[in-house]
Amino acid sequence: MDKHLIEDIKHVSLSLFNKNFFGVYHGSISARLSNHSFIINSKDTILDEVNEESLVKLDCHKRDYRWTMANADVHIHEHIYETIPNAKYISYTMPPYATAYSLKHGKVSPQDFFGKKILGEVIIYDPKNIDDWLERAPYEIPQFFQKHDTHLLLIKGFGLISYDRDITEMAKKISILENSCRLLALSANI
Repeated sequence: MDKHLIEDIKHVSLSLFNKNFFGVYHGSISARLSNHSFIINSKDTILDEVNEESLVKLDCHKRDYRWTMANADVHIHEHIYETIPNAKYISYTMPPYATAYSLKHGKVSPQDFFGKKILGEVIIYDPKNIDDWLERAPYEIPQFFQKHDTHLLLIKGFGLISYDRDITEMAKKISILENSCRLLALSANI
């Protein structure tokens, strides 16, 4: 595996973990290697300690034992890579303020400078029936990204799926959304 790519994933994953956007075993991060392959954290990875051994290299045309070692979100990542050619990095995070905000709202309308300027309005997707959401998610999430001009999908009560060509930009947008939701929550009490 490309050492530079692993270092980028390690650095961003640690930052997201330190911000409480990942849990100990909750969340996922991946990077596209080619049109038909990508790396993703394994199901046992603690996301503040990502290294080469904690990443699984997968080939979309060859379903072997490694697919069972991958994080549970692997099929969401796979279908995003299949349908969105410019997705180079994908993450599933659960930023607390954004996820909490999603429970009672249909969209995020940032009032802060960076939220307005960089993100604009963010739609909150309601998966409706949570009983079969995990089976539907790998198909509905890429469809959402194809229909909307955004790299962020905030899902009611589930968390945030994001992708980008640049891993730093992806992390920046996650952080800006979380900060905007935090400011909206704090300003509601003023």
